[in-house]
Amino acid sequence: MRALLLIRHGALVGDAERRFVGATDLPMSVAGEAQIRDLAARLVARAPFDAVYCSDLARSRRAAELLAAGRAIPIHVRPVLREIDMGAWEGLTRSEIAESQPDEYARRGADIANFRPPGGESFADLAARVTPWWRSLFAEGEAGVVAVAGHAGVNRVILCDALGMPLANLFRIAQRPGCVNVIEPGRDGPIVRLLDGGWL
Repeated sequence: MRALLLIRHGALVGDAERRFVGATDLPMSVAGEAQIRDLAARLVARAPFDAVYCSDLARSRRAAELLAAGRAIPIHVRPVLREIDMGAWEGLTRSEIAESQPDEYARRGADIANFRPPGGESFADLAARVTPWWRSLFAEGEAGVVAVAGHAGVNRVILCDALGMPLANLFRIAQRPGCVNVIEPGRDGPIVRLLDGGWL
């Protein structure tokens, strides 16, 4: 593989940036779709890719469709790429959780990697699900450039692994809607060439 383009889907409908919407199947907004169309046009000119992977959530699948639009490249749907499942916290705002479950919210802040909301996943669980998949793709995947229409949490755990960075620091990695990260193979392991970029 020459490069992995790790992309976050565009902005979602409503006030999703304030809410836990991990496994909730929200679509992208009109503005979010425009972000991906703009990115796709830039990538075609600067870094055309040969295949695109996505999760089975609507926002990821739609991002993959927009990235591949007008090009005869395959789209591979992989449920393993689903965003982290926030369980009983899905759909609630951070302030609502902080007010109604202050102890649990504080526990999450103290151990972001291992805290698991009721009925949901921790970031360690997410990493255990996603890391083997991305390592396999990176080591044995297509010879060219591959895009992943990912999610913020999924992208962060992949980038933590690529950088050799502990999951406890994953929120130090920005992942704006519609951003792209570029990971290339190096002599001693993955090299992150671009992080949270808008592609020039």
